[in-house]
Amino acid sequence: MAALAYSLGKREINHYFSVRSAKALALAAVLLLTACYAVSRRYQGNDTCEYLLSTGRFLGDKTWQPYSCMMHRYKQSEAKSCLKNKYIAFIGDSRIRQLFYSFVKLINPQIKEEGNKHENIPFEDKSSSLKVDFLWYPEVNGSMKQCIKAWIEGSSSKPHILVVGAATWSIKIHNGSNEALTQYRINITSIVPLLEKLARNSDVYWVLQDPVYEDMLSESRKMITNEKIDAYNEAATKVLNREQTDEWKGWMQLVILIYHISGASTFLPVYMHIRVLVAAYLFQTGYGHFSYFWIKGDFGICRVCQVLFRLNFLVVVLCIVMDRSYQFYYFVPLVTFWFLIIYVTLALWPQIILKKANGSFFWHSSLLLKLGFLFVCIYFLAYSEDLFEKVFSIWPLSMFFELNGSIYEWWFRWKLDRYVVFHGMLFAFIYLTFQKRQVLSEGKGEPLFPTKVSNIFLFISVVFFLTYSIWASSCKNKTECNEMHPSVSVVQILAFILIRNIPGYARSVYSSFFAWFGRISLELFICQYHIWLAADTKGILVLIPGTPMLNIIVSTFIFVCVAHEISQITNDLAQIVVPKDNVMLLKRLIWACVFFSGFLFLSSFQKQ
Repeated sequence: MAALAYSLGKREINHYFSVRSAKALALAAVLLLTACYAVSRRYQGNDTCEYLLSTGRFLGDKTWQPYSCMMHRYKQSEAKSCLKNKYIAFIGDSRIRQLFYSFVKLINPQIKEEGNKHENIPFEDKSSSLKVDFLWYPEVNGSMKQCIKAWIEGSSSKPHILVVGAATWSIKIHNGSNEALTQYRINITSIVPLLEKLARNSDVYWVLQDPVYEDMLSESRKMITNEKIDAYNEAATKVLNREQTDEWKGWMQLVILIYHISGASTFLPVYMHIRVLVAAYLFQTGYGHFSYFWIKGDFGICRVCQVLFRLNFLVVVLCIVMDRSYQFYYFVPLVTFWFLIIYVTLALWPQIILKKANGSFFWHSSLLLKLGFLFVCIYFLAYSEDLFEKVFSIWPLSMFFELNGSIYEWWFRWKLDRYVVFHGMLFAFIYLTFQKRQVLSEGKGEPLFPTKVSNIFLFISVVFFLTYSIWASSCKNKTECNEMHPSVSVVQILAFILIRNIPGYARSVYSSFFAWFGRISLELFICQYHIWLAADTKGILVLIPGTPMLNIIVSTFIFVCVAHEISQITNDLAQIVVPKDNVMLLKRLIWACVFFSGFLFLSSFQKQ
């Protein structure tokens, strides 16, 4: 009986799952895994070096085993072959010098660590034409900045690979003071743009500081604690990564695109939440530009021209080619206007920046007075539509802000988000002041405030976030909602910021998918007018008639690729068109003013 049951069971299993079907299942699994791997390589890149450090486990005490791959130990011949005709630079303190020696010993195992330790150390391998330099810059300061700047300006040959890092000397020399940490943040902020430019053609690696055995440190190094090292590492990590704001812009832009193509503006709650997303963009404008001017104090004409060029290059080209009014692309005039307002507010006498204020109550109060004066100007300009119309109807301003011969569209857009840039500036001032006074705990994984305070703020933020959504759902008409929007939109924006940043675990992670779209958000917003949508955004562009889904897929693919390419072209042209030499820049500005003045004059003459 048992044998019969076994025979029947075996027959039953073979009937449904044979060796042939098992092989088919294995083939399907291989194909699926291959497809998943190909997709991951497509979106995450072919360079998997970062996974050597970010994903893995220790085998015993000293052996690191990354997931999904084996560590390769390079032979001398392999290292020479890989690094042939390369120039590699190590910049930093004694820890970077240790990395330098470990690296060059791959090429020449007989090299000895000798000579004065506190000086530059050159190395050259003639057989492979490899050059490796260690440059002694133990602190992140102006000297390190000038060294990097010389590479960018072409006064010396650029390294193919740059390894840079420093912190422990700053802790030691300044006895672990908070003022030194603040200055370290400022110096890193000023070096970041240079490293980003260098990274376009070179591989740049910022080395974070390893922990120390505090009990084994000599008396002269007791101030180098792991707590201080973590603070310096966090300063470097936070400043060198803009992923969170890019992520924010990215998902907001995708939501706005879906909103436009779906025609959801007729549904009032959706309309109000989209208005908050647009306001959040402007909030970031106020926050970002205020932070830059406050920390760096760079009010030069070069900075202004670069920002204006990046914001307006594509729109100006479209206005000329497509015969559209500048106000047709309403968001760019809005962002440009508010950038100039931020610049004028902070650049006018007295110029108050972080270094000058230095914790002084007088200078902080003076800056608050300037911001208060800006708020009053906004209030009075919004109070009278007649005054607003008189100001922006003056030629040549009217050429920029009129749409179909009327200033009303500009008045509506400006009034709708009139306070949010001011809110962004004020938030940046409060945040940077708290940061300087060490009020916030910005360590990785730590809550922003003490635990109890963080929980209270987090609860309040969630309540206010949901309260705004409930209010938006109960609005009766657009007119009523639009009247309230300038005053209440900041509530949900601040609530989102606190929810996103109070928990340490939430603050330390981001979505690379959304961040990628965030870096081209402006181009996506502008290009949708002509590539994705049609009939002045009233319809959808049809490339493949009769198949709506396929049409959307193809047009979206083309749309995103074009936006990304335009973003790269704009950034490259900004470096060429806007020179750093002020004399040359002024000459180009004069020619640009002559050209556009003539263009505006001809345009107004044709209209008459």
